[in-house]
Amino acid sequence: MAVHTLHYVGLDVGGQTMKAAVVDDSGAASPAVTKDTNAAAGQARGLETMVETIRAAVAAAGLAMKDIAAIGVATPGLMDLKAGIITDPPNLKPWKNVPVRSHVETAFGMKGKVAFQNDANAAAYGEFWVGAGKGFNSMCLFTLGTGIGGGIIVNGSILEGEHSHGAEVGHMRIDLPDRGRLCGCGRRGCLEAYASAVAIAERTKEELATWRGPSKLRELLRDADGRDITEADCVKIFDVAKHGDELAMKIVDDTAYYLALGACALMATVDPQAIVFGGGMTKTGEHFLVKIDEYVRRFGLTLPAERVKILYASKGTDAGFIGAAGCARMLVAG
Repeated sequence: MAVHTLHYVGLDVGGQTMKAAVVDDSGAASPAVTKDTNAAAGQARGLETMVETIRAAVAAAGLAMKDIAAIGVATPGLMDLKAGIITDPPNLKPWKNVPVRSHVETAFGMKGKVAFQNDANAAAYGEFWVGAGKGFNSMCLFTLGTGIGGGIIVNGSILEGEHSHGAEVGHMRIDLPDRGRLCGCGRRGCLEAYASAVAIAERTKEELATWRGPSKLRELLRDADGRDITEADCVKIFDVAKHGDELAMKIVDDTAYYLALGACALMATVDPQAIVFGGGMTKTGEHFLVKIDEYVRRFGLTLPAERVKILYASKGTDAGFIGAAGCARMLVAG
């Protein structure tokens, strides 16, 4: 007797683009479809683009909507997960109080079969389900980019928090709140203020101001002057370090140190089997991961530090829509 494979759609909405694909019960994804988010066009248009992207993903998989068991949607920004609403997303202005789940449910006649999740939580679940965290019972994900996001999985479930703000790992305090570095959230001492792409560039500029020796970083930062620093710029800083530039090596070492402090805080709270790092900066190579691992073993509680696995994510930008589809799968599985 043939076994019927269920199919789900995962949609990952970003500030610039949204990406969707059909994913089956094993976590295997069909070809993904990408469309411009065009947030400036307003949230009504944004909701319709979500629907269009989902339909396009189903068509790209050679299926019809009747073949889809459930849909998962992951979005950035502040949200009310229980209500299925994006409340005030900084990367999707001017959107406000956007009824994502109810709109998608109505558009496809799938009441109760649309999962709504934070994008970092979805990425964490994607890595847990079929990526670097596969086979573990618990894991924490740090997404390293312009900011720092993350997700926590415990006993196979996403830690959402009572107010939909669980696992905001970028805003863990690793320094004094009265005189630590200023974070984009308006507070001081957050991990994001030390180890995000923007923070790494700012720290590099500060170090260069007092650095008396030679460094190729001067030319690199001059090239980036006047525009937003990206993960790609940070990868260049890390590449300079690989060639023995003393200042660049210090920047990399300090960044690993800060991330290890964040990892140790989660280890003392959650005691996960694995801590996974994803995002653009993971293109820097194994040396960076080794440095984080060394600091974790130096500063973490002895037993968790000995046993935790420090890994790079393996699903890249696909983790978000895979994880969103995984959340949809949980709705059907009960």
